[in-house]
Parts: sequence; C-alpha cells; structure tokens
Amino acid sequence: MVGEDSVLIAQITDIHIGFDKGNPDEYNMVRLRAVLDHLVNGPNRPDLMLLSGDLTEDGAAEDYARLAEAVSICPFPVWPMTGNHDLRPALLDAFPQTPRSPDGFVHYVLDHGPLHLIVLDTLELGRHGGGFCEARVQWLSDQLTASPDSPTLIALHHPPFPAGIPWMDTDEREPWIARLAGALKGHDQVKGLITGHLHRTILSHWEDLPVLVCPSTAPAVGLDLSPMNPEQPDNRKLITDEPPGYCLHVWNGKDVVTHFEYAGEYRTFARFDPNLQGMIQEIFGERPGK
Repeated sequence: MVGEDSVLIAQITDIHIGFDKGNPDEYNMVRLRAVLDHLVNGPNRPDLMLLSGDLTEDGAAEDYARLAEAVSICPFPVWPMTGNHDLRPALLDAFPQTPRSPDGFVHYVLDHGPLHLIVLDTLELGRHGGGFCEARVQWLSDQLTASPDSPTLIALHHPPFPAGIPWMDTDEREPWIARLAGALKGHDQVKGLITGHLHRTILSHWEDLPVLVCPSTAPAVGLDLSPMNPEQPDNRKLITDEPPGYCLHVWNGKDVVTHFEYAGEYRTFARFDPNLQGMIQEIFGERPGK
C-alpha cells in the first residue's frame, strides 16, 4: 500500500506453467518464483494481484494446481484471468475463489476502495487472438452502466490494438475489437486498459484510452518490427530470455500510475543513508508547502 487512499495492484501475465511437462522446477516456474519473491518480500507489497491470462501452457489441470500452490504464499488476494492458452473449467477448479458467471465466462468485478476493476474474458477457444462476443458486450455494458461514477480500470488478456510485432499482432479490423470499443463508448469513468499476451512492455493509446501491455513472467517475445512473410522463414528471434517482468498499477485517488519492474539481482549504487540525507532533504524542501 503506497498511501492511505491509494490502491496498489500487481499484474503478472503469460506465466505458461507446464511448458516443460513433469519438471517441478521448470524454467517458467523459476521465473514466476522470482517475481513472487519481489512482490511478497519487497517494499511494494500490493493490495491484490491479477494473473492476466495464459496461466498455463495448455490448460492442464495439474499445471493450474501447481500455479495455485505457487501463488498460495501471497499474503494478498490473487485473481486469475483467461488467455488463449487457458481452459475455463480447469482454471476455475484451481482458483475456487473466482466469481462464477452464469454465462460461463470468467469475467467479474472487483471493488477495492474507490477503484472499480472490471476483469474481462477474451478467450475464444481454438483461436490465438482475442474474442468478445455480444454476450460479453452486454455484460460489460451492464457493469459500466451500474457504476457510472466509479473510477474504473479494465483488465483483459488481448490488447485491442496492433503493436507491430507481426506474428503476435492484432488486426484492428477484427470484429471483437469493434464490439469492445462500442461497449466502452461514452463511459468516461474508464481510466484505461491493462493487458498481457504480447510478452513485452508496451504503451499505446486506443479509443482515447491508455492501454498498457504487461511484460511476461515467461520468456519474452523478441522485439522485431520488420514485416514477416509466413511462407518464408527468416530466422528472426521469436522468443528471448529477457528477465521476468510485472506491473504495479497505483490508483492515487485521481489517476492510475503504472510502474514496470523486472525480477532479478541488481546492484544497488546508492541508499538513503546519512551520507545522502542532505540531498533527500533538499529535494523534499523544494516542494510546495515545505
């Protein structure tokens, strides 16, 4: 918690447990544990944590169980979401605290203090890209209409904009994007969207809203923005071993501020000790009211 009226939300995404079947210490689990150590034992312990999709590699029940056990160390609520690698029944079995929707989708609302967090389900079985059918449109519209004065953050797995990575990209002509835009139109309480799927840190603007893509805990998607011909392999890097990352979204009572961090061992070059106290006092002294 960063302040009396603030809300601190951790987001981790694209965990892909079960990529290395039968290995309890698979690389994706090692990377997840590094992120959890930052969140549980670091200075920025969140009020809640979102797992924003692609929690497992292929939706196997045993892999959801391993994930649930791994995050059970968290002294804060953990809420799962669906991605294109997930299967709803197995996910819900492993995370029984997740609200059950009568329409079968894993979408729900979380209220934490003044902040309204709407979790969407963009899983379309058999499809790598996103989906958002009329039933989900109606559900989202109902939630937004019910709380017009509550500052709202929308969480979904698939970014609704083309980021320029050809093999992972969203085509802005996909019908689900127009349906999502229509559901959000006119709801000024929405502060922004937080997403995953692309395994990279990305910021964009879509439909007059900021959209953030959280870096993955699993290995990253290579950053290659050059055109791709699917009929001609060009030996480009698809997956790279960049450090596992996560987001911290801070509601400060007025706006959502997002910080991106990467788990790993970093050298510390300065600390707040008596040698630097004068500098810190000078910085604080420049602020109004001091």
